[in-house]
Amino acid sequence: MNVLVLNPNTSADVTDLLVAAGRAAAAPGTELVSATAAYGVPYIATRAEAQIGGAIALEMLAERHADVDAAIIAAFGDPGLLGARELFDIPVVGLAEAAMLTACMLGRRFAIVTFAQALGPWYEDCVAMLGLAGRCAGVRALGGPFRALSSVQGEKEGLLVDLALRAVEEDGADVIILGGAPLAGLAPRVADRVPVPLVDPIAAAVKQAEALVALSPRKATAGTFRRPAPKTTTGLADALARRIEHRD
Repeated sequence: MNVLVLNPNTSADVTDLLVAAGRAAAAPGTELVSATAAYGVPYIATRAEAQIGGAIALEMLAERHADVDAAIIAAFGDPGLLGARELFDIPVVGLAEAAMLTACMLGRRFAIVTFAQALGPWYEDCVAMLGLAGRCAGVRALGGPFRALSSVQGEKEGLLVDLALRAVEEDGADVIILGGAPLAGLAPRVADRVPVPLVDPIAAAVKQAEALVALSPRKATAGTFRRPAPKTTTGLADALARRIEHRD
């Protein structure tokens, strides 16, 4: 199967991290196809940026959905995820949702540990949107600057482990999610230093995408995730306009 790893941020080096970590988790025969946003921000850290990233994700999916069996919106917080499930027929998985649902199968309460405080409010909103506030022990984020997105996990590795330990000891977390695309691949490297399961969101998303493709779910023709009726558009990217207008 072909699975699209769609990064709605402009950081190609982070896309490379995601694909490398995703390939380590993928089953034989699963091909990961990557795409990086041509415009936008280097990484989404605010609610406003998430709205922009969601629109970009829909544009990217409109261009590529016919060539893959499933897609992963590879930004923690899942910008555009619900809209993508309305518009497209293939399974679409989000990093945050995949990580949280996986964590719920490993323990009662999970905590999200991430690398920048600016991400905290958006991640908390994402937990609430998924209806998982009662399962979340909290979101913990590092303060202070970092040199580069692609190297933040190496630069902050010890601090992230310490933050995970605090989430276990002080917040009662049964599972830790290392949130944020730039942390892809960190979980297996530090797993023996944290006494509870660690979830790598891209690994969880790849396995869930594989499972959904194998299950062959039909596209809804009723309910709230059926494809919307055609509507005229003005000024949208051509592929997205054709999808919305049912000209694809």
